[in-house]
Amino acid sequence: MNLPFKYGKIIEDDFFVNRTSELDYLKRNIKSKINLTLISPRRWGKSSLVSKIARDMTKDEKNIKFCFIDLYNVRNEEEFYNYFATEILKASYSKWEERIENAKLFFKQILPKFSFGLDPNQEFSISFDWESVKKNPQEILDLPEIVSKTKKIQLVICLDEFQNLSYFDEPLNFQKKARAAWQKHQHCSYVLYGSKRHMMAELFENKSMPFYKFGEIILLSKIETQHWQKYIQEKFKSTKKNISPELAEILIQKVENHSYFVQQLANAVWLEANKTCTKDDIDNALEKLLLQYELFFSKEVDGLSNLQLNLLKALAADEKELSGKKTIKKYNLSSSASVNRSKEALIQKEIIDTFEKKIEFIDPLFKIWINNTYNRKL
Repeated sequence: MNLPFKYGKIIEDDFFVNRTSELDYLKRNIKSKINLTLISPRRWGKSSLVSKIARDMTKDEKNIKFCFIDLYNVRNEEEFYNYFATEILKASYSKWEERIENAKLFFKQILPKFSFGLDPNQEFSISFDWESVKKNPQEILDLPEIVSKTKKIQLVICLDEFQNLSYFDEPLNFQKKARAAWQKHQHCSYVLYGSKRHMMAELFENKSMPFYKFGEIILLSKIETQHWQKYIQEKFKSTKKNISPELAEILIQKVENHSYFVQQLANAVWLEANKTCTKDDIDNALEKLLLQYELFFSKEVDGLSNLQLNLLKALAADEKELSGKKTIKKYNLSSSASVNRSKEALIQKEIIDTFEKKIEFIDPLFKIWINNTYNRKL
């Protein structure tokens, strides 16, 4: 049985919801070779958005090629150079013979080593002697520009989990080298994004950081309710089930329009419903999801101080004046200074985030669980 909703992976066209204005704006900037940075909380659909742009643009623009580089498992500079060069050559040349031939032309100061699997076109990687790379990193950092000029194309380098550069042994030193090289590139462009919003903001919005004003910064917003409503109703209808606009809106509001969780809850509700969705179906589906995550949420709470947990209780209850005397007394928050310290700690733990001057739970199901577990007793 094919489920009508998708989450937890790159979203394909059939499951992609709206983002019309963002798509148009980003495509125009990419075509103009403007470097882009996407910032939003986790699971708001950044990776799916960039993937959608790549699919659309490669159909219409034959001279544009996208190279996707996920830095999730890259924790040092040496790994970065090997992986960066490998993925650029793979994206630019379909045959392994072409990759080898051109790599030998592009790298003059460092000697590349090639590795292959059973299918050399798919299982291909390149590595370098680290001592040579430390003396000539420019050759690798300039590779997107060299390839773009040689092939007369525009390479769009999409770097996901970009904040992982901060884990390198000398992160500022590497960022300075990368920025110095990439800002000079005229024939290729870069799209930088990551899942840790506060770290991404530090990299690109802090004036003392090398990547400050590297390119256009786009702050993604949530998808509006009417677009989700239409999508959910159409998905139900395509499987010969029905959900009213009113109940679709309730479903969306339960998880505060959060892309990942709207799809997840909609899927749970669809499984719960017979031919026509009811309010009980939504409540039952939500209860099952909360039970599914009970152990995870309990462990999350176990790692918090009392002050941090108390602040979460206040946030879950939508208290507006967190540093107000009434709120501090009601939730035993100690002082306004303690509130600020706890807030920063919870941001670092990626439990909450500040978006559009409002503090939000990164996981809206956790907010519901906190309310159900603790705030009913207040």
